[in-house]
Amino acid sequence: MADKYQTFQLGDFKTQSGEIIPEAFIAYKTFGDSKSPAVVYPTWYSGSISDNVWLIGEDKTLNPQKYFIIIPALFGNGQSSSPSNHATAKPFPNCAFYDNVRAQHILVTRHLGIKHLRAVLGWSMGAGQTYQWATQYPEFMDLIAPFCGSARTSLHNQVFLEGVKSAMLAAKLAPSAGSGEGGVLPKGENYRAWTEKEKEIGMKAFGRGYAGWGFSQAFYREKLHEKALGFKNLEDFMVNFWETWACSKDPENMLVMLQTWQSADCSKQEPYNGDFEKAMKSIKAKALVMPSQTDLYFPPDDSAYEVENMSPAVGKLMVFPSIWGHWAGGPGDSKEDVKWLDGNLKTFFGEN
Repeated sequence: MADKYQTFQLGDFKTQSGEIIPEAFIAYKTFGDSKSPAVVYPTWYSGSISDNVWLIGEDKTLNPQKYFIIIPALFGNGQSSSPSNHATAKPFPNCAFYDNVRAQHILVTRHLGIKHLRAVLGWSMGAGQTYQWATQYPEFMDLIAPFCGSARTSLHNQVFLEGVKSAMLAAKLAPSAGSGEGGVLPKGENYRAWTEKEKEIGMKAFGRGYAGWGFSQAFYREKLHEKALGFKNLEDFMVNFWETWACSKDPENMLVMLQTWQSADCSKQEPYNGDFEKAMKSIKAKALVMPSQTDLYFPPDDSAYEVENMSPAVGKLMVFPSIWGHWAGGPGDSKEDVKWLDGNLKTFFGEN
């Protein structure tokens, strides 16, 4: 079953920030034979392991008959170590992509016994982890395919996230402490759990705020929320897609993953020390970078800059010709975009 997964114990896990996740664990699921070439396919913001399965199948490039496919879950997603399953860690430690990928590398090498990967790929925050793999362990894989994501979170992307984060925190009367941070506690108040009412108000506001970013202007203009997704009208879409999605999530989990996303920059590690161009130049794996032409927070210009700064013949840019915005890259709702993505992955894997 898609919703079944395993966990691997990491012990007390020290993060890049110096904080400790006590008795940390990483959740994962595998598909295929462990003797086949291995592919790592990380989860995305808010996504569970089962939310990645749409790109796997015997009719897909990620064919379990050909590859050993590993889906590791982000810290904070509710399956790996997260506020919702770690009562001893409040507030939860800051987690960078560096920490997530180091945990994934431990899982892959020590637990699964893999010495080299055929590929790393992912959508959205999965793309960010793909870039992190390629710069943190540049010799470890042959191919990378980040789609609808980036190697560092742009300032505009951080601004978008500040908006939805602040909408959520307002329900708890807690202003944002700034990009890459959580909320400011009221004076004299220690950490406390969200009340059910705060959670409902905050997450509904978060969902409605996100609604203007996930899909493009053209998506709404063409009324694809009705024609393609089957909603009656805009309010039906707001309530039964966006609010339903947001309210199904734990706010503290979402804040942990949001902090990871907001502060993402794969050059924030040795030996790059903030030199983004040097980090891009260090990538040795062949790269197929696929942004969506209408993505409002991971625009193609950012992807083009990443590819331009890779070594000659390493990176290739291909842009989703889609009006689905960020959702062109997942989670499988746009069938034409799935076909486009899988077709290009098939060619990329076959030619390299």
